[in-house]
Amino acid sequence: MQVNNLVIDIGNSRTKFAIFKNRKLVVSFPTSEPVKDVIKELKKDYPEVDSVILSSVRDYSNELIKQLKAEFPTVIELTEKTPLPLKNCYETPATLGKDRIAAAVGANSIYPDTPLLIIDAGTAITYDYVNNNNEYEGGFITPGLKMRFRALHEFTDKLPLLKTQAPLSPDGKNTSSSIIGGIQLGLEGEVKRITSHFSEKNTHLKIILTGGDINYFEKLLKNHIFVSPEITLLGLNVILEFSKDKMIN
Repeated sequence: MQVNNLVIDIGNSRTKFAIFKNRKLVVSFPTSEPVKDVIKELKKDYPEVDSVILSSVRDYSNELIKQLKAEFPTVIELTEKTPLPLKNCYETPATLGKDRIAAAVGANSIYPDTPLLIIDAGTAITYDYVNNNNEYEGGFITPGLKMRFRALHEFTDKLPLLKTQAPLSPDGKNTSSSIIGGIQLGLEGEVKRITSHFSEKNTHLKIILTGGDINYFEKLLKNHIFVSPEITLLGLNVILEFSKDKMIN
């Protein structure tokens, strides 16, 4: 039986859509257009899609859910009560970001029974750990690169708004170099310390890297890395399939 799924991932700064056919990613794209308009277009282009999962780190309207249920036979809203193919050991699952657990599920589906650190370098940087018993244990959250530059600019009167620069060889002898060096070398130290922290849990740790600043982070992490820009979308599709199996059984 052919499986045709629509994945909708509403993030902090953009919304991503993906179509999966027989568990394989067919197309994915980010957009700033209204979600309801994109759904109508996708329905025309992919009329065979019959299931959808909606994940959001922001509030969304009941009208969106009504539209989805009117268009598709199966609609799953990702919440803390949604069945997952791995054990969630987070103490407060209701407060856990949907993107974090979805990325963990996606990584675990590729590397089951493997200790994993998923680094999502987006608006915020999240570090999430899955142990070799397929259990999500939690992780850390820190400000993303752009957020760090904006914070120095917006919370001071005179510091300028700067951007990431690479390659980096700051000398700290002027304001721009001081800001760029402080933020980027500081982040490099953060990444090394956090990856070391989780490596101490298991020396066979595999690192999964995703998010908008993926290219910058790839240069900081050179060993045992699997780069996957679509790991969160993959995880959402896995959760959708798992939920549908639960509904059938």
